[in-house]
Amino acid sequence: MSNIVLYSITVFLLIISFVKSKEKTKKALKKAWKAFENIMPQFLGIIIMIGIILSIVDTDFISQIIGKESGWLGVVLGSLVGAITLIPGFIAFPTADMLLDSGAGLMQIGAFVSSLMMVGVVTIPVEIQYFGKKVTILRNVFAYLFSFVVAIAIGLVVGGL
Repeated sequence: MSNIVLYSITVFLLIISFVKSKEKTKKALKKAWKAFENIMPQFLGIIIMIGIILSIVDTDFISQIIGKESGWLGVVLGSLVGAITLIPGFIAFPTADMLLDSGAGLMQIGAFVSSLMMVGVVTIPVEIQYFGKKVTILRNVFAYLFSFVVAIAIGLVVGGL
């Protein structure tokens, strides 16, 4: 139901934009389409990869590794995988949903997604160039520790702790 509301609002606002300025609206739609074309290969590649992994790995294995019963070991594993993986947010959240559907725990996925979004092990060399070594290391360490705060908060809210 909420999708229908969001799509309706989007169409309504697009119509208003089109009435106000046809040229700007066309230009914005072309720019949006170009961005969509650039993102789609990454998105499809990762979705296909996750689909293959989920077809090979059964839900019992996922539950053992990052399921609710895996406890803090699963939270640590989820956060480590998130910290070293470079996946954009628009792919990370559907991936997290697929993992939840396959038996992953909420705390574990919370740690995975938060470390994925905030920690940048892969991007450390570039970050050091712009921010310096000390700031980069501090930012990544604090972000990694915060992923556990997120996991604990999720555990408290949904009763996993």
